[in-house]
Amino acid sequence: MKIKDISKVYCIGIKGAGMVALAQILLGRGIEVSGSDTKEVFYTDAILKRLKIPYYEDFSAKHIPLGADVVVYSMAYSVENNAEMDSAQKLGIPMLSYPEMLGMLFQEKLGLAVCGTHGKTTTSAMLAEVLAAAGLDPSAVVGSQVISWQGSALSGNGEYFVAEADEYQNKLQYYKPWSAILTSVDWDHPDFFPDFVAYKKVFVDFVKKISRTGHLVVWGDSSDTLEVSEGAGCSVVTYGFGQENEYQIVNHETQDMENGGLQKFEVLCGSDEESLGIFEIMLVGKHNALNAAAVIALCREMHVDMEKVKKALREFRGTTRRFEKVGMFGDAILMDDYAHHPDEIKATLSGARQYFAGKKIWTVFNPHTFTRTKALLSEFAQSFDDTDRVIVIDIYGSAREQQGGVSSDDLVKLINKYHPGRADYIPTIGEASEFLKGEAGHFDVLITMGAGDVWKVAEELKKS
Repeated sequence: MKIKDISKVYCIGIKGAGMVALAQILLGRGIEVSGSDTKEVFYTDAILKRLKIPYYEDFSAKHIPLGADVVVYSMAYSVENNAEMDSAQKLGIPMLSYPEMLGMLFQEKLGLAVCGTHGKTTTSAMLAEVLAAAGLDPSAVVGSQVISWQGSALSGNGEYFVAEADEYQNKLQYYKPWSAILTSVDWDHPDFFPDFVAYKKVFVDFVKKISRTGHLVVWGDSSDTLEVSEGAGCSVVTYGFGQENEYQIVNHETQDMENGGLQKFEVLCGSDEESLGIFEIMLVGKHNALNAAAVIALCREMHVDMEKVKKALREFRGTTRRFEKVGMFGDAILMDDYAHHPDEIKATLSGARQYFAGKKIWTVFNPHTFTRTKALLSEFAQSFDDTDRVIVIDIYGSAREQQGGVSSDDLVKLINKYHPGRADYIPTIGEASEFLKGEAGHFDVLITMGAGDVWKVAEELKKS
């Protein structure tokens, strides 16, 4: 099957961030798109409505349109648990998973993959926006809404396709990139990868597929990313704060909120330490300086005008649910962040502590999946040094899990061993919201944090 042969697509799980981006790309190709999902409201509902893509909010065999050329499905569903997939199979309609369809689109152009445990969304959005600002008119699929796009996709006519390449369930096997950025490798998704060796192997296999004419840009401050990069047959360049990196961040400065909140840094390149100049970004945290350095490195390897890169990075506003200001609760600032891995929590809260210097920071954390919480319980418990108080609500098991031998109360007890009295277990979003309303004036900043629907706490407080 080739994209040019497709005129009608039905998407199961269409509200997913990646799926709605894919739908937007297909629509831009003149393909008729419709789909289905649950009734749960996501930010993607607004995108689908704006694009006038019809969708059902339940799953039924009768929904599949006549003449559908292909059914694209989220990997959360299967023939066993979804009536529409079962029906499509019986009707003989070709079915492709989301990564399989994305892989087909990716192969049509020069694919630029952004992979790694952390930072994929911000880095892929940043890269696509920089290439667009440089006049290269890329296509892109990003796993969250990019604020300046008001969507999660670009459907360009240029030769490059930027994709956020997710490792979960080894989706990386479906992509063959021309070039790639590898941001990090830390064990995650223990429900699929039994240990770090299995997890790391999907990245090892992936970088071997990069075109020999392309580039691998890899975070050079980590022994694990460097080990993964050894298997690449293409040009490999490193970036980071360490002096041994080909692209080294120096003279890094962070402003707090009162002084504008910019990060400024210089990037030195090569053994002769050529200065590429001073770069500025509006995003918070050293991890975002690293994300920007990855984009700078790849763009220079691709001979993109560095002055255009600087301007685009300075204007980049980020993506939703990545340290995003979502409103106010009285005088308190409400922030929302997707962090759901210990390293992400530490990076986000460290950035918050610098940005909100001198302010009292509270966090509402929603652990994501029982397997991850259980496997990394000790690491999670030691991730909250830079918040003054943390409220932990019940684990968000998602469609994958309903229970798993660990609880949020277990996490709270362990946090309090490291920081006595810092953590509270409040089971539900509603209860947490009501508790926080009663604590008005006791915090200056509230960060809702997690990959589930913890953002609803901030939405509830905004209404008060």
